[in-house]
Amino acid sequence: MAIIGTLLKKGIRIREMLEQEYTSPFDLQKKELKELLMAASQTEFGKYYNFSEILNGFRKGNKEFYNKFKTNVPVHTYNKIYSDWWKLAQKGVKNVCWPGRVKYFALSSGTSEASSKYIPVTKEMTKAIQKTSVRQILTLSKYDLQPEVFEAGILMLGGSTHLNKKGSFFEGDLSGIQAARLPFWFQHFYKPGKKIAKTRSWDAKLDEIASKAKDWNIGIIVGVPAWIQILIEKILKYHKLQNIHEIWPNLMVYVHGGVSFDPYRKGFEKLLGRPIYYIETYLASEGFIAFQAFPNRKTMRLVLNNGIFYEFVPFEDKNFDANGEVKPDAETLLIDEVEEGKEYALLLSSCAGAWRYLIGDVIKFTSLEESEIVITGRTKHFLSLCGEHLSVDNMNKAIELVANDLNITIPEFTVAGIPHESLFAHQWYVGTDGNVDPKIVKEKLDAHLKVLNDDYAVERSAALKEVFVNVLPVKTFYNWMEHKGKVGGQNKFPRVMKKAQLDEWKAFLQTQVNGHNS
Repeated sequence: MAIIGTLLKKGIRIREMLEQEYTSPFDLQKKELKELLMAASQTEFGKYYNFSEILNGFRKGNKEFYNKFKTNVPVHTYNKIYSDWWKLAQKGVKNVCWPGRVKYFALSSGTSEASSKYIPVTKEMTKAIQKTSVRQILTLSKYDLQPEVFEAGILMLGGSTHLNKKGSFFEGDLSGIQAARLPFWFQHFYKPGKKIAKTRSWDAKLDEIASKAKDWNIGIIVGVPAWIQILIEKILKYHKLQNIHEIWPNLMVYVHGGVSFDPYRKGFEKLLGRPIYYIETYLASEGFIAFQAFPNRKTMRLVLNNGIFYEFVPFEDKNFDANGEVKPDAETLLIDEVEEGKEYALLLSSCAGAWRYLIGDVIKFTSLEESEIVITGRTKHFLSLCGEHLSVDNMNKAIELVANDLNITIPEFTVAGIPHESLFAHQWYVGTDGNVDPKIVKEKLDAHLKVLNDDYAVERSAALKEVFVNVLPVKTFYNWMEHKGKVGGQNKFPRVMKKAQLDEWKAFLQTQVNGHNS
């Protein structure tokens, strides 16, 4: 068991894993917040929001510390914290939101806003991400894996590891920042290796990996589903193979994150020679938030003692406006105040200098005892034109059911709410290379959504008058990503489009049609 053996031999501690196993979530999080506040108390942010006063609250009983924290520090969206604080750190100012100078900023395109976000990545955050990655690797001992897997390589398909120097800092993909600082013991297992990882052209990188694939022994693959699927298809074509196990017989684990895997599962399994384990992670530019800790459970466990303090905003109309923006007086809860089965938007305070920061994801607890969650969508990625409250979770499930009904794969889709006659309609764009009648897709999709979501069912007989479905080749979705300069790495196609994005998408589809006609 080379990699696990290596980890243990190098003295990587599993103390944090045991601590989370045997300590209450509230106690872990209280300690985490205290440590973050102490570390940042002398920063400009810490002085401005009087962290020392909040820290005094820890000496008193009950939740005095949290009341002071909520009172002193406002909730921050990206735009607010960037324009008020992070922008200064980008200019090279020290001790802004976290001690020292921030040397790295991760470019996070997200899927809600068009422009890139600059997320600070501190030394402490890089270490925290590495530690959580180790914890995740150690959970592989719970799986029924052949010893060969642990001696094989790990193929990590991220963005280019090439970082751009901008004044006093470097900017680039988070996977690039992390890969540039891989611990030495890991480099032996890491593929495609530093040279190929640096390649800036996405197509050139995939071609290089495809040509080298036969020289590697890969046991674990890590990456966003759409791009991993494209890569495997390329490898099979290049080496004239039926399935990926012909070249990588020890491949047993696929670690994915960023989007729901369900729409990709069917297409993905056609590329394999036998079943493998799928492990979900929740690694954002803001930090490593959660990972799947148990085999055969479609849930992830929050990491409660490694550089991040969480708060939970009930995802309800009283806390968010129609555009998914958080209201100034939104209710926020601690981990011991949440309920299973309810949806919450996530706030983070972290060792990268994020404070009460709305990351934009919506989660649901499946087990309070184990702090296990599933991601159900984004604060801005839901459709509720007239009270249908359709989440990305509902959409993914419905698309998966339609694909199963029609025995096709639908790896990509997007939906928009549009005015229709005097009321409303949903406009779907469904990506499949299967031969299928859009009318049948529409009927099945509509029927499944009515079962999955009561509010949708009610509105379909009231204000939501129509559902339109366009079926497009899957390539069209990836052509759009290329057109936007967002191929590869951590880029994802938006599942819900608002008006400006929809207009742009429709104009793009027109050029595709015209291109075919000319």
